[in-house]
Amino acid sequence: MGAFDAIDIAASGADVSQLWLEAIAHNIANVNTIRSADEEPFRSKLVHAEEALDGAGIGQGTRAIEIVESQGEPMWVFDPEHPLASEEGYVVRPVVELAKEMADMIAAQRSYQMNLQVIRTNEETYQAALRIGRA
Repeated sequence: MGAFDAIDIAASGADVSQLWLEAIAHNIANVNTIRSADEEPFRSKLVHAEEALDGAGIGQGTRAIEIVESQGEPMWVFDPEHPLASEEGYVVRPVVELAKEMADMIAAQRSYQMNLQVIRTNEETYQAALRIGRA
């Protein structure tokens, strides 16, 4: 393991956390997106990540491997006055669970903060080591 591998690993974790936060922000922004009955509803985006390994099978951090749409049935809401309502008076609500998105946002934010803290701590450690040589 090299001297700066911990920083690289933490940076990869911060990158995945940032992508996760961006997906959550997009999901929350579309929590009230109504579509007509003949359109596919907005579906929340989920970031899938995995451990990044080198050729020898040693962990090198994380990486996002795909962004998928959530599954599940959309909610049909009776709103005959809505401009996008079907002939029967229904519109399609997005497939987004706001409570889940908020919980995920807290987890993603803490993950991002912890990865940045690892980077800061390593930087401080390297700086302290450089000062030892000057004393």
